[in-house]
Amino acid sequence: MGADDPDTLEPTACPTAGDIPMLGLGTWENTDADQCAESIRTALETGYRHIDTAQAYDNEAAVGDGIAAADVDREEVFLATKVWLSNLAPDDVLETTRESLDRLGVDAVDLLYVHWPAKTYDAEETLAAFSDLYDEGLIENVGVSNFLPEQLETAVEVCDAPIVANQVELHPLLPQPELREACEVHDVEVVAYSPLARGGVFDHPTIQEIAAKHDVSEAQVSLAWLRENDVVAIPKATGVDHIRDNWASLSLELDPEDVAAIEAIDDRERTVDPDFGPWNQ
Repeated sequence: MGADDPDTLEPTACPTAGDIPMLGLGTWENTDADQCAESIRTALETGYRHIDTAQAYDNEAAVGDGIAAADVDREEVFLATKVWLSNLAPDDVLETTRESLDRLGVDAVDLLYVHWPAKTYDAEETLAAFSDLYDEGLIENVGVSNFLPEQLETAVEVCDAPIVANQVELHPLLPQPELREACEVHDVEVVAYSPLARGGVFDHPTIQEIAAKHDVSEAQVSLAWLRENDVVAIPKATGVDHIRDNWASLSLELDPEDVAAIEAIDDRERTVDPDFGPWNQ
């Protein structure tokens, strides 16, 4: 069935993967403090319960302001942030995480990620510091981001605290089946950043055809496909219309032939590809 009109959609409960709401709001590049805070407030009051930020996004304070301004209890919000690659030495993990909590205005975050396995990252030492934060109750869960299967396996082995998520770029143009399989083996949830391929899905004929069939946006098709594959998605959105349109994807049920058509896409596009990415080493 098609999704409801996003202008009239009433907030509904979002499905979860483990404890993680399957649709969240990403905040990468949302650096205008007032706009960021308003986006967070709008999303939470629309029904979102998962907010994702990072030290490197330079917006943790604005994210905290948005959470505080929303008519939603903090306990209902699944809040995630990430430790930047220059802060992954043990003492820096501990110090900068406390600074992140101060900026966010919270006593703890629900999920703390290693942003990239690069620069100052050392599996045993870095993750020991994450485990210390977990034991202190400053973080509820440990996550990793941009980890390849072999790096994930090592992290799971050496981290005393359970690793619950691996956040990676994932969308119909970069489906990453091997990585998803590795996460399943280790009972780690997959969280997709750039789930719309930074706009790439809007121009793909297969996605366009499915969107027209259901009278929905291409964004909704991509997000519904991720949900169909048990992948958490955190699309960035700033304006009310985009926030609500992404939320409306929860009402879209793709037909088996839709899923098959998306799975048959052989175009590949990685939109986040820094030199220090582990796939470039």
